[in-house]
Amino acid sequence: MTKITAEDFVDIGGITIAAVERDTGLTKDTLRVWERRYGFPTPLRDRSGQRVYSRRDMEKLRLIKRLLDHGYRPGKILQLEPADLLRLADALHPPLQRRDGTHPRPDIEPLLDLLRKHRVEELRRQLSQSLLRLGLAQFLSGVIAPLNAAVNDAWTRGTLELFEEHIYAEAIQSILRGAIAGIPRPGSDPPVVLLTTLPRETHAVGLLMAEAFFALESCRCISLGVQTPLPDIARAAEALRAQIVFVFFGDSANANLVSSSIAELRAALPMQYEIWASGSTPVLERRLPEHVTYLRSLSETGGALLRRRRARTVRAEP
Repeated sequence: MTKITAEDFVDIGGITIAAVERDTGLTKDTLRVWERRYGFPTPLRDRSGQRVYSRRDMEKLRLIKRLLDHGYRPGKILQLEPADLLRLADALHPPLQRRDGTHPRPDIEPLLDLLRKHRVEELRRQLSQSLLRLGLAQFLSGVIAPLNAAVNDAWTRGTLELFEEHIYAEAIQSILRGAIAGIPRPGSDPPVVLLTTLPRETHAVGLLMAEAFFALESCRCISLGVQTPLPDIARAAEALRAQIVFVFFGDSANANLVSSSIAELRAALPMQYEIWASGSTPVLERRLPEHVTYLRSLSETGGALLRRRRARTVRAEP
């Protein structure tokens, strides 16, 4: 591989293999195997010999990861041009909408336009008005869920910069934290829910959405934030006497890591601690261990809690 100058490093974006792994969910080992076997990606090397990827490689890898999650095999798609990958991703778009349980709204594109124009205060104002008009539950399901999907889709296609996605995430988190703070405190003996993401999972927006749905159902929510190591989740659940441990996954999560992590968490916790999982990664629908509750959409939280209460009532009856 060719050594590059500092100027070249800036020109190509200087994306390290660790950053590619974090932002796409593709492991370093996978990227190295593809490089040897398929000739893609083709990173350069910086002066210290570390792999450095271009923005073009990153954008193509985002599309590849999305297609892999929906059953495509690496050998079939790694040699395709980005335009061909995008056409395949477009063909997946309607099923993705149905799986997420959301539908596009006519006001989503104007919100994206505000984000692209960096009109952050206007974006916050419009979202806050929607929250007041719709109420929190409908705001989450009818505005934030499809808007999250649209932002993720734009980022995957390379039509939204990473810093713009970060601006969006910060705006949404601010609004959701304020809304959660305004929910009345639960009554006596509420279900205690511990919420977090696993290491490498940085989707704070999804975690806050889950917290909001649980809080609306009169649960006592304790959030550990994102990227909590598995042993600490188990210790926290026992120390805080959580009844439900909820973990959220983004769509870039590595499928094998998701399955193995949930299985490890299930094995680490006694059965009286329920484990619930949700997120946009398709592997949750295919490979979950026994005794783990899967929420296909966060809007299903209320129904799942109602079924849980009914089941506990039946078990308590003589």
